[in-house]
Parts: sequence; C-alpha cells; structure tokens
Amino acid sequence: MIEFTYDTNAIEGSTLTLRETALILKENMTIAEKPLHMHLDAIGHRDAFEYMLTIAEPGNPLTERRIKELHTLVLMNNAEGRGVYRPYPVMIQGSKQMPQPPYLVPVQMEALVAEYEDMKRRQHIISAIAEFHLRFEGIHPFIDGNGRTGRLIINLKLIKHGFLPVNIKFADRDKYYTCFDKYFGEENSANMLTEMLLGYQIAELERYI
Repeated sequence: MIEFTYDTNAIEGSTLTLRETALILKENMTIAEKPLHMHLDAIGHRDAFEYMLTIAEPGNPLTERRIKELHTLVLMNNAEGRGVYRPYPVMIQGSKQMPQPPYLVPVQMEALVAEYEDMKRRQHIISAIAEFHLRFEGIHPFIDGNGRTGRLIINLKLIKHGFLPVNIKFADRDKYYTCFDKYFGEENSANMLTEMLLGYQIAELERYI
C-alpha cells in the first residue's frame, strides 16, 4: 500500500519520497516544506486502497457508484470535486487527446461499465482490465484524481479475479503514458499496457513466492 501510494501520487506530480510517504501513513508525521495537499493525497489514497480491498470480492460487480466512492476517498483535498463527474471540459496532461464534453461523461461511463462484461468474454482478463483502464482514462470522468482512481480500479479487478495487486512504478511513467498514445493513436491497441500489467503481475508473484 505504501509503495503503491508513493508511486501513484508521484506519477501525478507529488514530490514526497517513499520514506516520507511511509512516515505520513505509518507514523502520522508531517513532512516539513512539503505542501499540505501532498499529505492529504497520501492519506486519501491509503483510505481508498483499504476500501478497495473491502469490495474486491468475486461476484461483487464494479458499478459507477463504487467508482465514485473510490474517487471520493482519493480526492480528499477537493471537497467540491469528490465523487462527481466533471462539469466542464478538461485537457489531459501530456496527451494530445481531448476528452469528450462533460455532458457525454455519464453516458460514456455507463457504457464502459456495461461493456466490461463483453471485454472479459472476448479476451484474457488482463487484456480486458488494460482496455478498461485506457478507456476510463480517455473519458477522464472527474476533474482531478482520474489516474489514481483508475489505477486503484486496475487492482480491484485483478484481486477480484484471483491475481495479486500491482504497482505501476513512477520510474515507468513515460512507458505508461506511451500506452495511451498506442491505444488512442493509429495502432488502437491495448497490447502495450497489457504487457506492462503482465510483467508487473509476474514480478509480484515471484516476490510473493
């Protein structure tokens, strides 16, 4: 949980180190010269991670309500934006893709959640999880916290299907961003993210063993 919190927040721009993240989450310490919002982001993600574990049971379907609940915990630092779909257009940092207008977000999210069952039937579960994540981030349903929420959903789905949770490393950020270019570009393929998740899963299994 501590490693995941450090890496997922670092991908979004947090400058907390792994040690500082551990001190905040385990010792309730405040790190001098680090902004309050970074502390809240760490605490919020810890709470969301723990909540994710409680709902990661087989047969417990992922719904829009569950996604909003996870986001509410992640976005501890933004009272107005927590758990609600964005009311205005946004740009995705580091991406050429422009998300759809806000009035289409509820329709797209409803369709994505419904179509996940078909994704699972026509491909390996890891591929389905990768495709879901790419499409979720493409919709960019919330004003902030989409990446952190999306990566929690990856692990929620992995655990529900009997896999170990994985941690997309800050060191792999550029490769992770390239996955979106591959999916939303001419290739229109989720293979790169699928291979990343498989690699992380194998590494976690080996560490666990």
